[in-house]
Amino acid sequence: MSLPDIELRVPTAEDGRAVHRLVAECAPLDPNSLYCNLLQASHFSSTSVAAVAGEQLVGFISGYLIPERPDTLFIWQVAVSDAARGQRLATRMLRHILERNSCAQVAFLETTITPDNQASWALFRGLAERLGAELSESVMFDRQRHFGAEHDSEMLARIGPF
Repeated sequence: MSLPDIELRVPTAEDGRAVHRLVAECAPLDPNSLYCNLLQASHFSSTSVAAVAGEQLVGFISGYLIPERPDTLFIWQVAVSDAARGQRLATRMLRHILERNSCAQVAFLETTITPDNQASWALFRGLAERLGAELSESVMFDRQRHFGAEHDSEMLARIGPF
């Protein structure tokens, strides 16, 4: 599968089940309920993206504008199927969201990443470089304090301003 075969579009509620399946296939992503994925694909559609090849969902990014900081896009999850990996699809999807009218006021992008998720760190460091912006890191959710030692710490990666 090559990039020209992949269409990027605003997701709809009808994508919710496919998102649920895709996230389940994309370890180490934390699975959400199907209902959560339906909300991501509908309520947060203007700040999320579906990547479709033919009839198959091969990528999905969920994001939202932080209510108290509408200049900040928070990226919740990035999922790319095995079939579409190695084509810079995640970077392309992120740029697609940032270029939308709904993100016209966005000057910062935030996400959380576990310390050992090298693929995600590379994705967001590369995006910061492409945007000509700084990437700062800090602990957002601590392994002990927030997760009761049941999950790795989630580091906040903040890119901007851009």
